[in-house]
Amino acid sequence: MSMGFDIFAWLQIYNFDRTKPYFTMQTPLKKAFFFDRDGIVNQRIMDGYVLTTDDFVVIPDIFPLFRMVKEAGFLAILVTNQQGIGKGQMTEGDLAVIHATMQERLHSETGYEFDDIYFAGERDMSSRSGCCGDIMAQSRRKPSPAMLLEAHERWGINFAQSWMIGDSLSDAEAGKAAGVRTILVGNFRADDADIIVPSLRALLSQTPPFLAAPLLSPML
Repeated sequence: MSMGFDIFAWLQIYNFDRTKPYFTMQTPLKKAFFFDRDGIVNQRIMDGYVLTTDDFVVIPDIFPLFRMVKEAGFLAILVTNQQGIGKGQMTEGDLAVIHATMQERLHSETGYEFDDIYFAGERDMSSRSGCCGDIMAQSRRKPSPAMLLEAHERWGINFAQSWMIGDSLSDAEAGKAAGVRTILVGNFRADDADIIVPSLRALLSQTPPFLAAPLLSPML
């Protein structure tokens, strides 16, 4: 079971002042679509990791979804847990090669690529005995919203107009903690995310919710 994340503990440890806006430039805030990677962009390797470009098998339905997101004016931002780095099974350089290949394939198929990529390479400590709250709070791994907040700092994102899509509860929890609307792909309970679909194809078979009129709040 995925553990909940205390956003206020994270903000305190990283010296964020939650009484002030993260983005203070006098420019309009941007809407963003946050993508999990494994299970959404590429096929997930069960009980293993995508360690090389040979392991990276794209899910074909990501292409029309990605094009739709970009043509709707969203920033496309990847936020992915990659603990294979923390376990010593791959390096950040290996991950960069995989992501370069991913970007090339996306651009070839859609004319677009991710505007930004964030990854958390540390190991998952949530299931370790004696794991304390401080360690969990400092982790950048989802369900922490850390990577989404970092993107907010860089791009000036309007979370209330933004979305997070993933195939794990931790994806939805990260999105909810940041205040974005959430889509989960797979077999989940109705209250696990704003929208539940069995597959990307099922999401594409309807009018995607992010193409609806501008949102006034992050809640349906």
